[in-house]
Parts: sequence; C-alpha cells; structure tokens
Amino acid sequence: MAEVVLDNVNKVYPNGYHAIHDLSIDIEDGEFLVLVGPSGCGKSTALRMVAGLEDISTGELRIGERVVNDVHPKDRDIAMVFQNYALYPHMSVADNIGFALKLAKVPKAEIADRVAKAAQTLDLTEQLEKKPGQLSGGQRQRVAMGRAIVRQPKAFLMDEPLSNLDAKLRVQMRAEIAGLQRELGVTTIYVTHDQVEAMTMGDRVAVLKRGVLQQVDTPQNLYDLPSNVFVAGFIGSPSMNLFTTRLERTDGGLAVRLGDQLLALPASTVTERPELESFADSAIVVGLRPEDMEDASVANEAPADRILSTTVQMVEALGSELIVHFPLGVESYQIMDSEFEGEDAVAAATDDTGNVIYVARVNPRSPARIGQPIDLVLDTGRFHFFDPESGAAIG
Repeated sequence: MAEVVLDNVNKVYPNGYHAIHDLSIDIEDGEFLVLVGPSGCGKSTALRMVAGLEDISTGELRIGERVVNDVHPKDRDIAMVFQNYALYPHMSVADNIGFALKLAKVPKAEIADRVAKAAQTLDLTEQLEKKPGQLSGGQRQRVAMGRAIVRQPKAFLMDEPLSNLDAKLRVQMRAEIAGLQRELGVTTIYVTHDQVEAMTMGDRVAVLKRGVLQQVDTPQNLYDLPSNVFVAGFIGSPSMNLFTTRLERTDGGLAVRLGDQLLALPASTVTERPELESFADSAIVVGLRPEDMEDASVANEAPADRILSTTVQMVEALGSELIVHFPLGVESYQIMDSEFEGEDAVAAATDDTGNVIYVARVNPRSPARIGQPIDLVLDTGRFHFFDPESGAAIG
C-alpha cells in the first residue's frame, strides 16, 4: 500500500490539445478516491497517467516515496480493472485470476493459495473451474477484481468498472467494491462519469471539468458546500436548480427574484455571507436543491415570503417521494456546453411557452397533479449563491 501524489501534472498531446491542467491531488495511503466528471473531462487520461499508459508532459507523479514518471507500467506495482473486464475466454476463472502471477514466475503453490483466498473473498470458489462465458456480468467483474487482488499491489486503478452492468447489479457491485476496498485497505483511484456512484463509494471525490480540477472533498462537503456552480450542478440527482436572476434589496433586507415573485432571504443568510451585499440589485446565480422545496399544502409552515406559485408540468411518483416538475419564467444557468461536453450537455427543458422546467422533491402525500396549480414553500436559508462571471461560490 502507498500514497499516490500527482503534483502539477499536465498532459499535452502532440497536436497541442491540453487534456490535463496542473492536476495536484494527494491520495492518502488506503484512501478510496473517485475521479468524476462529464465525458472528455480528462478523468480516464489522469488514471492512465498514473498507470503509465499515458506519458506525463510536465509535473511529477509519486507512488509511495518513488517518482514514477518514467517507470514502466509493469514496474509501478499497481493493478488496473477495466470496464470490459479483459478476461481470457479460453482460460478458467482460476487461470484468469492467477495469470499475472504466472507471468511473474510466482511458485505454483503460492499462486494456488492466493487464487483460493481471492476467490473466497469474492465468493467465486464455486466458479473457479468455469470459463468466463459461463459467468454472469457480476461474476466476471469479480474475476477481474480477483486478478487485481492477487497481485497485492500498492494501488488499485479502476476505469468505469461497472458501466457494462445493469442498474440493479451496479448498485450491488458498488457496495461490494467499496466494502472490499475497506477490507483490503489498498489505495484506490476509481474513475466514473456517474456522480451517484462517486458519492456512494468514495472517501473523497475529485470533480474534473475540461482537464481542470474543480474541487476535491468528501461527498457530503461537495453536496453541501460546492466551491463553484459547476460542482453544484453536477453533483446531485436530480440536479440542483440553478437560476440566473437578480438579488434585490428590500425594506427587510435582501430577496431573490424568481420571475415576478420575490423570495426573502433570512437575516442569518446575509450575516453568514456578507459578500452578498455587493451583489444587491445586480445579476447573480442562485441554486436550490430539489429537496429544499415542499408542497405548501403538506408543509409544516408556509410563510408568504417563501412561497413560489407555479403549475405542475409533470409528476414522478417514486413511493418514498414525489418529483414535481414545474415551469418558471427564469433563465437556467447551464453548467456544460455542447462544444466541450457533447452528450452530457443537455439543454434546459422548457414548456410550450418557453419557460424553463425546474424540479422539486416533495412529500409523497402531496396532492400535486399534472396541469394543476401548486404553491411550493422554499427553504430560502438553503439557497446557494454564485458569481455569474466567475462561477465561484459566494460566501
């Protein structure tokens, strides 16, 4: 096991494309770090540089106490798990798991012992004589994990290992991989584009956009304290509602304008974020998570200065909660654009009149019905504020 350190690492391709910009992350010994971001953000490139499959243009990479910029991949003492499993179809499960040890000329008895222990850990003991084609997708993924485990490496590198599995199996394998990593205590770097996967697995999560590190923190801090508007909009499902609007001064303090409605901010919000005063009567980006809204008809309290009146455009009944989609005549802030983020850059949904559709997560006892008016009570103390020019969080 070892610490992995990326110190101002850059990747510039021969055609001049700058894929990774000054990436600096200290991954502690035994830590599970997740790299997440939209397609093309550089997360797989960063992982491949750690693995030695991509050259580092500038900067320094250390595994343990050793600088490994020019060390051959096989000599870095890391094990990589790919999304396509990369199993040999003609070999048994046991031979697949032990193949790297065989190449390393490890004694047969030791190979058999390590394979047996890995198989027991991964619940594969009954499958050791089978070929990969006889296994389910989840079992094949376990075989790929077993091949990494038996090497007893200093670090695991995992590149979208669950992307080929169905939704239910992904949830199961997420828990299994996270539990296995804690049990083994091996430093792990895990790449995914699925932010739910990132939030449920990582000790810390590093968010990348266009090769630039946006924020690295615990999952809860990323969710509660995003450092900029990109992190705020990318982390969370459903996504944070992001309004491009104005902060207005009122007799009682400051208020956010949403369409033709003014929503008062608690005095404590202004006290905690004195920088907001400089945005009074000017443009600002305001964010509010769907769960920070409630149907006023089932809310414990519904102060008039926190009510947003709108119409139900669509309802998703999930049993434990109700997802209400509603139109509002407020421009949405787009965190991604099609030029860079491609299929991940989804344009804001609108209704027939061009109003943007936003989302609230409300009590399942809400009587919300499609086409009917609804009053939503907003927890204005949970608003997030961002500079419309820089995108940085305010306060």
